[in-house]
Amino acid sequence: MRYFVRLLELLLLVLLVAVTVQNSAIVEFKLFFGHSWNAPLILLLLIFFVVGVLIALMATFTYSLRVRRELSQLKKELRSRQSASRVTKDPSDALAD
Repeated sequence: MRYFVRLLELLLLVLLVAVTVQNSAIVEFKLFFGHSWNAPLILLLLIFFVVGVLIALMATFTYSLRVRRELSQLKKELRSRQSASRVTKDPSDALAD
């Protein structure tokens, strides 16, 4: 199985290199107010991919923090309910027996 995964990774790497070579042409990226930026197409694709991944990670991170905070509050509530339902023993009861 491990060799199959390595073979799949190698195949993916070869495909990505082939796409990179195919998209090495210089393109013009037009910005606002007449500004433009000339760069290889693969560089622009990589930049937009990385920005998309960062946005997705930030969205996931904020969701994770919210869930973690809710879990912490629920744990505190559970502990307080368990401690309220327990009957505390008086240490002097052991001496009376």
